[in-house]
Amino acid sequence: MRKSVLAAAFTLACTAGLLNLPVATAAPAGTVESVAPLSPAATLPGSANSARLLYSSTTANNVPATASAAVYFPPGEPPAGGWPVIAWAHGTVGLGDNCAYSVAGPGAVERDWAYLGTWLQQGYAIVAADYAGLGTPGEHPYLNGIVEAHNVVDAVRAATAQYPSLAKKWVVVGQSQGGGAAVYTARYATEFGGPELDYRGAVGTGVPAYIEDILTLLGPGMPPVKLSPHTTGYVLYILNGLRTTYPELNIESFLTDAGRSWLAKAREDCLVPLGDELAAAGVVIGNLFSKPLNQIPNLHGLLTNYLGLPESGYDKPVFLGQGLRDTDVITPETLRFAAVLQANGEPVRLHTYPEDHSGAVNASLRDSVPFVRGLFG
Repeated sequence: MRKSVLAAAFTLACTAGLLNLPVATAAPAGTVESVAPLSPAATLPGSANSARLLYSSTTANNVPATASAAVYFPPGEPPAGGWPVIAWAHGTVGLGDNCAYSVAGPGAVERDWAYLGTWLQQGYAIVAADYAGLGTPGEHPYLNGIVEAHNVVDAVRAATAQYPSLAKKWVVVGQSQGGGAAVYTARYATEFGGPELDYRGAVGTGVPAYIEDILTLLGPGMPPVKLSPHTTGYVLYILNGLRTTYPELNIESFLTDAGRSWLAKAREDCLVPLGDELAAAGVVIGNLFSKPLNQIPNLHGLLTNYLGLPESGYDKPVFLGQGLRDTDVITPETLRFAAVLQANGEPVRLHTYPEDHSGAVNASLRDSVPFVRGLFG
């Protein structure tokens, strides 16, 4: 089991106190810690001189952490001022270190290579953050929006500091989990990035919105409706994210023995194999719980702070692309989120497609490519 960053920091602090030694301060966010070649599985076809960066960032509860990212360059010479940057926020791959994008690539989600390849062909370098705890020490606080925003911004800061061929101007683009991460990044990019980075806007597809409203219903009384294995896997990942972000909640105490077993398995298994195992076992979500999750005081407020998408405060344009046949996220809620942003006067543009969760990704390119081109002027 991976040792938590918090436990490691506590041990270091105690040891330093006993020995009367100074405790090393955390490196500034976005400091490059190491650079290494990418594995073939994690190398975007058509990219040049790609690399894996380890860099300083933060994880849940603002604890310092090391994060990782893949950096992909277009072939040829960079334009004057450097390659403009697409910060790629990937969708759900799992929680285990072996699931990390910069380790295993998109795995079975080959649509991502086609999608990222299009941005590469448009002349953008791509900085793909893994998120804290994926491929690096510590647990991954799945769907913790503030953590993901820090990780994405810090990856851009690290990459642009490491490579003079990268411009400081950048856009965040994400799908599914990464769509939510892109929205959070859009809200906080200017604040987190500071004046040294030139943030221009965001693209999010398959964005999971208002799932905090659904999660309050989790418990043993849920109807035994057959859901997709991916949906059950998402729930287990969210429970793990809550456990990491709010350890005081003792999430395990709300689960049955089977629930605790599946929770532990979800901490290591990538999405596709986890889904296969859940399907083979015929797991029903209600059977994972021994008592309702809404027994947690202020559960909805905690969930909103953890993964609820910000409804205001965006300072640059946001593109939302949504498949109308998408059942991985709650499509009516995503459309509601776009309507709320529009009603609040936020700079959002909504595009819909007659596609499912995966199909909308590449279908949206016909609209998002010119949108991003306009952001870069």
